[in-house]
Amino acid sequence: MPLLSISSITTPTYYNHYQKLNHRISASLVALVGAKRAMATASSSKGAGAFTTIKERVSFEKEIKKSKFIAIAGPISDEQSAFSFLSQVRDPRATHNCWAYKVGDQYRSNDDGEPSGTAGKPIHSAILSSGIDRVMVVVIRYFGGIKLGTGGLVRAYGGVTSECLRNAPTCVVKSKVPMGVEVPFDLLGILYHQLQSFQIEDIKQDYDTGKDGISMVTFKVDFDRVEKLEEAVKANCSRDLVFFKQ
Repeated sequence: MPLLSISSITTPTYYNHYQKLNHRISASLVALVGAKRAMATASSSKGAGAFTTIKERVSFEKEIKKSKFIAIAGPISDEQSAFSFLSQVRDPRATHNCWAYKVGDQYRSNDDGEPSGTAGKPIHSAILSSGIDRVMVVVIRYFGGIKLGTGGLVRAYGGVTSECLRNAPTCVVKSKVPMGVEVPFDLLGILYHQLQSFQIEDIKQDYDTGKDGISMVTFKVDFDRVEKLEEAVKANCSRDLVFFKQ
């Protein structure tokens, strides 16, 4: 499927068509559900919305009763990227490499040899309290010879995780909705003219639709701009469009 850049469309060529707002388009705008969804999409809030995550890898180090704790947090997108991150930052020489991650409603944690529930769970609880999503935190412990006890371990692992995430630079990410529209060749310019103002991504065009003179244009748009995009296409292309969503 050939990729098209919006900038490659010469909209002035279609300017006269653009002025004819009542021109009818035999088209339908459809919400597309990909055959393969990332775990992050499948497990997040119904697959659409906005979430806060960290921009980059950050770390925080603290010594507690002669044990050194190093919390390392990084942005992830799914389980595969989580375990890739773990393999990058874990230290096989350390006494423990405990961790937890959260991707939407999906999460996992591991105590890595610490008493059950004293490491992975408090790390996960700290992640939840931070309000940050799509993140993994690995806490590396080098034992210093003094046992902390169950309560001490919970406070240590949860505490360094909270401090690590508190100092992390964050950003808000909006989920993208895959969409598509079937449109006659001679009206592609009108469509592209509208798409320019909606910050769309991954635009593709397919001429092999099985319909003479019809092309399928697919793209991704911010979840909170879907309705405005539909309205703009209807208003400027045809008021008789029929919209379908899955």
